[in-house]
Amino acid sequence: MTDSVFSVVEHYAALALLQSISRAPSKHAGVISLFDTEFVAKGTFSKDLSKDFHRAFELCQTADHRALPPITPQTALETWQRAARFVEAIQRYFEEREKQTMQ
Repeated sequence: MTDSVFSVVEHYAALALLQSISRAPSKHAGVISLFDTEFVAKGTFSKDLSKDFHRAFELCQTADHRALPPITPQTALETWQRAARFVEAIQRYFEEREKQTMQ
């Protein structure tokens, strides 16, 4: 469940990012693919950030289709930290973009 929640948070952060460049995929996999194409491949965001996003999606898919073993506090913390890094990176992108438009 924890991974599913954070995957949703990352999904909507990435979706907002894509919508800001007039891209609006209809499926979660499309969000990931476009995030990689539009932002990771062009160097805006790191490959590590993309890997975290892919991992969250994979864990969410696993959680949706079968029972997972109990989540340890350490796993929950690591998952939260990855999601926070992802959302913070997107927030910094928007803040930087806003600064550039104000100049």
